[in-house]
Amino acid sequence: MKKLDQKIDFTTLMKTLLKRSALLLALPISVLVNFSLRASADSTAGIILSTKCQGGNNINIWQNYNSGELLYRATNPNGNLSLGKGTKQATEGVQVYKFRNRNYEYWVWDGTLDSPQSGTLEVYKNNRILMRQTCRKN
Repeated sequence: MKKLDQKIDFTTLMKTLLKRSALLLALPISVLVNFSLRASADSTAGIILSTKCQGGNNINIWQNYNSGELLYRATNPNGNLSLGKGTKQATEGVQVYKFRNRNYEYWVWDGTLDSPQSGTLEVYKNNRILMRQTCRKN
């Protein structure tokens, strides 16, 4: 009987040690991963335009606090898109933000001449328009 009791105690001890060592190992890994991930846009940039567009597109334009870089963040039912290195220009009294991703360009119009609270999302491929959606500022 003593051998059986010792085996149960050893098994229990090993399980306890494995649990504790897994916890001790997981903690530094999670801290390391947490600090090594790139900071999200809202911690390094301020939002300058937020719109909801027809078709379910939610567009946010951010500007990096330090570099001034313009960032594009879009969410929609088909997925998310993040782009950097955007440009801003005033066209006919309205700001337009432009971002490029390979052969695609995304233009976000901040308002219209008729309605400053609306806007437009335009998507171009090889300089040909693919999509135009009306948007509303949040």
